[in-house]
Amino acid sequence: MNRRKFLNIVGCCGCSYIINSCASVPITDRKQLNLIPEAKLNAQAAQIYEKVKKKEKLITDGRNLKEIKEIGKKMEYAISEYFYLNNIKDPTVNFQWEYILIDNKKVTNAWCMPGGKIAVYTGMLELTKNTNALAAVMGHEIAHAVAKHSVERASRSALIQTGTQLFDIFSGGKLSQVNRATGMDTVGLLQQIGIMNPFTRKQETEADYLGLIFSSLSGYDIRETTKFWERMKEKNKGKEPPAFMNTHPSSQKRIENLDGWMNEIILDYPPIKT
Repeated sequence: MNRRKFLNIVGCCGCSYIINSCASVPITDRKQLNLIPEAKLNAQAAQIYEKVKKKEKLITDGRNLKEIKEIGKKMEYAISEYFYLNNIKDPTVNFQWEYILIDNKKVTNAWCMPGGKIAVYTGMLELTKNTNALAAVMGHEIAHAVAKHSVERASRSALIQTGTQLFDIFSGGKLSQVNRATGMDTVGLLQQIGIMNPFTRKQETEADYLGLIFSSLSGYDIRETTKFWERMKEKNKGKEPPAFMNTHPSSQKRIENLDGWMNEIILDYPPIKT
């Protein structure tokens, strides 16, 4: 078999596999790559979550943890009910929701792992300042899990890795030669600035949009979201990296997007009745 015929076969098989592995993000309907089994990532996330719980100092009672869990429960119900009422497959049906509060005021962060494993740091509470802003943050993080962004990122990373390996084979090892000569990992470089960052910013913007919807469906005042990002903008003043190097949209860009979506979401996604 000659080289051209081999490339055609590999290309056709790859395209067919990729097409069959496409899915759509709920609500936004954006097409996404889904090569990695969700159950596999959920299981891995659950294991890592347990390690985090053992490693970090957790706050196991008190008003703040209670508030986080209450927001979470409201969102769990609102999200599932919305998909049920609209005859859409519920992407959270296999989630095992769990919430922890990590005692670390130096970290202004929150995250949601695949499968609904959520963590909030006490440093974030100093910036959210109220329930509606905290709901905005949690809605954003939950949106990442609902939209299967981790599955998408893992799939895209696997595809890039495979593609660069094939290119190296077909180019007679020239990619490996460049890596050795420059000391750079080309795949890592592509992931950092050439390909993965714009892709990740797209996910972040999508999570902002979906998070706003989930907060509204759960009965929270989503107008507090822009106020939160104003505070974040002030906190990060002069510290945000250039757009092409940043995996997240700038605070100012987020504020503009949120303001643009606000009225539409308030009208189209009113609170779900309990």
